[in-house]
Amino acid sequence: MGTETKAGGQGDNPADATEGADPRRWKALWVTLVAGFMSLLDVTIVAVALPSMQRDLHASAPAIQWVVSGYALAFALVLVTAGRVGDAIGRRRIFLLALTAFVVCSAAAGAAPTIELLVAARLAQGLAAGCLAPQNSALIQQMFRGAERGRAFGLFGATVGVSSAVGPVVGGLILMLAGGPQGWRWIFYVNVPVGALALVLGLRLLPRLAPGRGERLDPPGVALLGCGVLALMLPLVLAESGGVRRLWWLFLVGAALLVVFARWERRVAARGGQPLLDPELVTTTRGYAAGAAIATLYFVGFSGVWLVFALYFQNGEGYSPLRSGLAVTPFALGSALAALVAGRLVERLGRLLTVCGLAAVTVGLGGAVLSLGLAPAGLAVWLAAPALFVGGLGSGCVISPNVTMTLRDVPVRMAGAAGGALQTGQRLGGAVGTAALPGLFYLVLGAHAHDYRSAVVIAVGCGIAPVLGALALAVHDWLRDRRARREPCPPEASHSPVHASQG
Repeated sequence: MGTETKAGGQGDNPADATEGADPRRWKALWVTLVAGFMSLLDVTIVAVALPSMQRDLHASAPAIQWVVSGYALAFALVLVTAGRVGDAIGRRRIFLLALTAFVVCSAAAGAAPTIELLVAARLAQGLAAGCLAPQNSALIQQMFRGAERGRAFGLFGATVGVSSAVGPVVGGLILMLAGGPQGWRWIFYVNVPVGALALVLGLRLLPRLAPGRGERLDPPGVALLGCGVLALMLPLVLAESGGVRRLWWLFLVGAALLVVFARWERRVAARGGQPLLDPELVTTTRGYAAGAAIATLYFVGFSGVWLVFALYFQNGEGYSPLRSGLAVTPFALGSALAALVAGRLVERLGRLLTVCGLAAVTVGLGGAVLSLGLAPAGLAVWLAAPALFVGGLGSGCVISPNVTMTLRDVPVRMAGAAGGALQTGQRLGGAVGTAALPGLFYLVLGAHAHDYRSAVVIAVGCGIAPVLGALALAVHDWLRDRRARREPCPPEASHSPVHASQG
């Protein structure tokens, strides 16, 4: 491949998808997907091991919660900045450094003798994961063109969806195989050999492309965005210890900081500077604003319902962590299967594929909730399985195609920051969902004399609401595309693959 500047031209031609491409690009993609899978899996895999960690380390409930929430918070804080740094000095370099740090921090977390050291290791691990994540989508932008990019983003979307859904299952399996009071440490140790292998392969396979020329960071933008995200997420990650009630005012501070950040970025761009997050991504890049909003809303429901299901199956039905994870495995299977196919269909159907996927998620989750709420206890989980599989098929047609539609027209020079901003929205949405829906579950449980069925029906039902919001946005975007295709297209825009492929 050529330099990054050469690869950054807009209007990628599908006919040139393989011309001058790195012949090792598909092998390199699998390296990035394995690393991405590990970093995203660690958001949810730890949850099933919290009770044993708390016992072994004699930790308080608020302290042990930081093992999960601290990772998620650190992860979200650095996504955009790390993506911008990768754009500036080279994605391969940042990917390898971040992967090395992630492996080292995983080993440190597994060996931590106290809760304080475990939390510190998890915070550092989250920072490393946040630096790693935006390089994945940026490297896809660099290495692939045309229809190949859609297939690559399809695999990337499958990785995002499946890693979020199978965390409880993988965590339960590791605890079962490791056994003993210290078995939770293998939740972290398992990252070491896998990460080390990915690091060795990454050194050999990832393309050495030239970084941007004369790129500078935007320190005021970094500070404003970081403080804004921190203010929005901190009350949410501390929700179980009353964070929302005590720190509600931080939501106002965070919103104000993000408004100032947006104005600052417009000012930097107007003066010919190099903003942290170029306003053109939202104002002129086709599909980016709608795709980021759809992703944020979808992850509010998508992330929260799994914790509600885990609470219902483990506390209400008495399932083990592994059995609880297996109960929702149909969703993960459907998501993986659909994401692989959706990466090919997105070229033909465009946003219509996302619309169909969100509709299927709504139907699937609704059917699962009705089964759990109305069917006899012994049959409920079996009747919910087909509905969850349908929901999973829909999810595979949401996450993967939406990533493709959101990032496909982003210039390669902005790819890291754009991918980081997209994932920041997903993490914010996930934080809202994981705080609000379990909180609602417990609220209903207390008000209805420990009626677990009512609690799961109401909590998951409310989780469907943001999915419906995402569906409304997707329908609006799809209809706008249809209107745009009927209107005469300016010659300079006719080469865009989005206008040629939207359904």
